[in-house]
Amino acid sequence: MTDDAVPELRASDADRERVSEILRDALAEGRLDMEEFEERLEATYKARTYGELTPITRDLPAPGVAPPPVNMVKGPVRDGSWAGRIVGGEGSSTWAVAVMSGFQRKGRWTVPKRFNSFCFWGGGDIDLREANFADREVVINCVAIMGGVNVTVPPGVEVVVRGIGIMGAFDSREDGVPGDPGAPRVIVTGFAFWGGVDVERKLTREERRRLKEERRREKLERKASGRELPESARDDLDLDDPDDRYDDHQRILGHHHRMLDGRHRDPRRERQEERREQQEERRRERREERDRRRFGDY
Repeated sequence: MTDDAVPELRASDADRERVSEILRDALAEGRLDMEEFEERLEATYKARTYGELTPITRDLPAPGVAPPPVNMVKGPVRDGSWAGRIVGGEGSSTWAVAVMSGFQRKGRWTVPKRFNSFCFWGGGDIDLREANFADREVVINCVAIMGGVNVTVPPGVEVVVRGIGIMGAFDSREDGVPGDPGAPRVIVTGFAFWGGVDVERKLTREERRRLKEERRREKLERKASGRELPESARDDLDLDDPDDRYDDHQRILGHHHRMLDGRHRDPRRERQEERREQQEERRRERREERDRRRFGDY
């Protein structure tokens, strides 16, 4: 009998029972959930040939056969930490050229140990904010002739600028800023002639959205706290006394204005208000003096 004829052989009840036993073991070990177990068990009892039984347990270990060992070696962390972003390897891109044109390296790419770029009457954008790194220290070599290259790094990365500019410039604003523990070190080197290489530090788009959302929540919380009436002002408010009601209302409004101003008043504005009050007081005294002379009430 040939092997090709085996799948066509009729299965016995004992064969179906052996398959169902494998399924029960897989259910007990957590290899199958209840829904999968019921589907495969139903297919087992409906099977008529070996060819119909074989696919049911194809992805399950047979009794007495040990499953393949699980790899216990800890791989690179993929949680966004610096340890997870230093992945080794050769890098996904090692060079870029722009001649009267431009190039971009951005997004999720792997920076090699040395990346070479050349721009002539063109521009390049090298964005490392979401990139992985082949090594703890990488070199970005930039040659810009009547062109420019912009290197963007995320916060926490140490940057060292070693380029030379002739009638051009290498931006060294981020040079010497200490990096976070475990963060990679980026060395920007090269040559600029009638061109420039800029190095800037920016947050990722996701981080900017998160900070914007935090500022929005803080602003809403401050606005909500400004609307709340303080307990001291609420206790002092005596609505049963009509003579004091106006003064209490003005005092509470003044408290709200101070809170909305962030408890910080502009000195120039305060002087203007003081002069305005003094002028109003002098006008009131002149009116009273004019009335006394007019009606003879001295």
